[in-house]
Amino acid sequence: MLSIYCIYLFIFFSVVFKVVSFLFFNVTSAQAPSEKQHRDRDVPREKQRGDRDDVAPPSPPYDSKWLGSPISDLRRMPQCGRPLPPLKNAPDHHTVMIRTDLLQTGKIPVPYPNKFRDTWDEVHVKMPCSESNLFPIGNQEVQERWELIQKALNRDFCSSHDLKNAILKYNVAHAKRWDFAALHLASVKLLKCKSRNVLSFPQPIPLLKEGMNHSITLSQVQVASLLANAFFCTFPRRNSRKSEYFNYPDINFYRLFEGSSPKKREKLKTLLCYFRSVIEQKPTGLVTFTRKCLDRPPNWKNSQNQLTKLHITCAGTIEDDGHGMLQVDFANRFVGGGVTGSGLVQEEIRFLINPELIVSRLFTEALLQNECLIITGTEQYSTYTGYADSYLWDGRHQDKTPRDTWQRRCTEIVAMDALKFRNFLEQFHPEKMNRELNKAYCGFSRPGESSQDLSAVATGNWGCGVFGGDARFKALLQILAASEAGRDVAYFTFGDSALMKDVYDMHYFLTQRHISVGKAHAISLSTLPCP
Repeated sequence: MLSIYCIYLFIFFSVVFKVVSFLFFNVTSAQAPSEKQHRDRDVPREKQRGDRDDVAPPSPPYDSKWLGSPISDLRRMPQCGRPLPPLKNAPDHHTVMIRTDLLQTGKIPVPYPNKFRDTWDEVHVKMPCSESNLFPIGNQEVQERWELIQKALNRDFCSSHDLKNAILKYNVAHAKRWDFAALHLASVKLLKCKSRNVLSFPQPIPLLKEGMNHSITLSQVQVASLLANAFFCTFPRRNSRKSEYFNYPDINFYRLFEGSSPKKREKLKTLLCYFRSVIEQKPTGLVTFTRKCLDRPPNWKNSQNQLTKLHITCAGTIEDDGHGMLQVDFANRFVGGGVTGSGLVQEEIRFLINPELIVSRLFTEALLQNECLIITGTEQYSTYTGYADSYLWDGRHQDKTPRDTWQRRCTEIVAMDALKFRNFLEQFHPEKMNRELNKAYCGFSRPGESSQDLSAVATGNWGCGVFGGDARFKALLQILAASEAGRDVAYFTFGDSALMKDVYDMHYFLTQRHISVGKAHAISLSTLPCP
């Protein structure tokens, strides 16, 4: 039986070197850079003299941090985007929760409607302030839970123990189960002013259910109000997996308060930084959440589209260096993953530093195989260092990203969930390969838009790590999906220079021979092993 290492080598050479049917591709050995390579070190490799279609690309300078097209050649928003249409409410596909006729730059948007409309049904979020949100106070009597919430929170908190006692007043059933150890370790300086934010509400929000193509646009102030409610654990029917919301992510923060892990403390510091920021200065922008369903996947084997540009780097991050691009969130099907629990990898970190993303968990049902969630306009409030167990909050971030005409930050994030593989070879099965291609294409494509109006995709090792995906294979799939969607790619390997070179060599090989998306797809299916 082959060892895992041998299997890996076999897969690697199948993906990289057997992409075309007529030959293998031999990569030149790594060596010290020549004098000419020193002269050409800052010149994109596809533009260096001496490259020929029938040879491997030259070895990069020994300390190259990027390969391919310069990142400055890739399109970014707002420079590349076409003018937006007027923002308006369209009940069938876009719920806008502010007065669009009063929207002005630098002014806090006016909610629409001005008064709360009570709705308690199966297609809207059940809100804490609904008259139907009842709380038993005896064997037969009930009380509106909102009255109890207001009474418990309309006060100053001097300690985390005061906050714990307040939350448990309207969550009595969970008093013996919920643990607030992490909260006691975090700062409580904000609690005095933050408790008042919980009392401001927009209208009931439609649920983004399975199979829907629908958008919701909220003001950043409305988002802050919803997040304050999540912090204080006020949302009804959201504390048990056995409730009607079993197929939705957690939204109340009670799991974030549990345990004494240093990770929880750092997560709370990051979120408290957000609350401090929006209390000190109310934000004036909007955020749009769009659930997208791919009804008709591409005919991959017949695609004649050529591969688009690739910039690949072992330095930098998606959020910093991919500004203005479509930024990929390596998502869980329950968007946000473990952000309100113990999780602290790529998706959770992005949701922490851009906390407005967390609101999507309130109304987004688990993603299906052909769906993604696109969030436009969130703001970054914190910086950080480390990853997973080494994560540390590193202070406040001043987001200077420009806004579009809808007053949204030009930060577009797509949450797309990869498959999790227990068996390494499973991912090379044609059905699994096409699923990942279609998922990425769902996130990258914008029907009716010209490729000249689309920003590049900023991505990285999607579906790798604990999900078991092979980084080189997943890079190829994302490149094919982006090319089919008409987008260039900025790929961040997070310090892996070997991966950077391998993926670049693969892209160079395909583009030099004008291999189409369809041809690359067909040959991959014919050459890749599957279980």
